[in-house]
Amino acid sequence: MSQRILVTGGAGFLGSHLCERLLKDGHDVLCVDNYFTGTKRNVVHLLGNPLFELLRHDITFPLYVEASRIYNLACPASPIHYQFDPVQTTKTSVHGAINMLGLAKRLKARILQASTSEVYGDPEVHPQTEDYWGRVNPIGPRSCYDEGKRCAETLFFDYQRQHDLDIKVVRIFNTYGPRMHPNDGRVVSNFIVQALKGEDITIYGDGAQTRSFCYVDDLIEGMLRMMESPRGFYGPLNLGNPGEYTIRELAEKTIALTGSKSKLVFGPLPQDDPRQRQPDIGLARSDLGWAPRVALEDGLKETIAYFRKIIAS
Repeated sequence: MSQRILVTGGAGFLGSHLCERLLKDGHDVLCVDNYFTGTKRNVVHLLGNPLFELLRHDITFPLYVEASRIYNLACPASPIHYQFDPVQTTKTSVHGAINMLGLAKRLKARILQASTSEVYGDPEVHPQTEDYWGRVNPIGPRSCYDEGKRCAETLFFDYQRQHDLDIKVVRIFNTYGPRMHPNDGRVVSNFIVQALKGEDITIYGDGAQTRSFCYVDDLIEGMLRMMESPRGFYGPLNLGNPGEYTIRELAEKTIALTGSKSKLVFGPLPQDDPRQRQPDIGLARSDLGWAPRVALEDGLKETIAYFRKIIAS
């Protein structure tokens, strides 16, 4: 059944892929973005679709629109961007959540929060399960994002308990694919851009720290399934690829796939950088029948092809 769907942060990396998929499924989509990290280039190919509408708006201010489903993705998600204006990052997570929850309450709409694996901080539990409370520094340079997202989750569950709001919360682990920002400081985009330009590939620390990398199409499928799961299944739910790779392995794979002559260079590890990050997706498998299908190598090939075009243009 076709629905009117609001996507905040809809011109960002994940948001643009979500808007595209929702339109493909026949929904009426209102994409809202303030273009702090999102860009019109990500959604310009959708503008000719009569079911697509684009609105410039910052969700730290109230929004008065109609929708039956709300996906709240608005927030800078890479350290370079969220540390650029940390106060605004916290506001986007907290004030933004309050405004979107208020809208959902008025509309009696179902609302999904795009939370993050960063709520687990530098974890003592591996892999991370949804019942783990995390190990987060509340006053560090990454806290604006980590604690902002943790507070947003608090607000979602309080609105559910206090107002019986129909909520869904997903915790997104490292996701990559076409339309990533080339200068977002994330490891996949960093490595690919450096390799394609023939520059040294910068690894922070010794490269032994691990991450899990989920291709964007798999992640979007998981979000859609969570949004349409039965009422009462609120989450939080991990969405990510449980395949675990060291940062050094990713760098070497990127060099091989790009055919680059780049050398590996090592720099100091940023403060509060987690040593291990791997989702336990048992809940997503059992309750949504979801698991990622795109292998890292295949996803990297698609992402490299995208960045080749970007750099060439």
